[in-house]
Amino acid sequence: MTMQNAEALPRVHPLGRALSLLLAAPLALLLLIHPGLMLDASGHYSHPLLMLVMLGVSAGLVHGVGFVPRLRLWRLLFGPVVGWPLMLLGYALLARAQLG
Repeated sequence: MTMQNAEALPRVHPLGRALSLLLAAPLALLLLIHPGLMLDASGHYSHPLLMLVMLGVSAGLVHGVGFVPRLRLWRLLFGPVVGWPLMLLGYALLARAQLG
């Protein structure tokens, strides 16, 4: 990669990266170790919502480690603009499953 191409990519702020990792890591561990915590009151998963949460976790991990995709579509999809709201959705689903 030439220096000109490296300068064209946006820089990733360290606090944003830390926030992405702090949001993504617990959700990733919960989904891997104890996915039953995400069951709703009737004992079922909402697969479409879980797919969105997993996309958010993936975006949080990609952004959190500082990887910046070259293609603009992937930068948007795996960036904080998409990842943070989807991870917050995951925490809301987790809270609703535990309260309900």
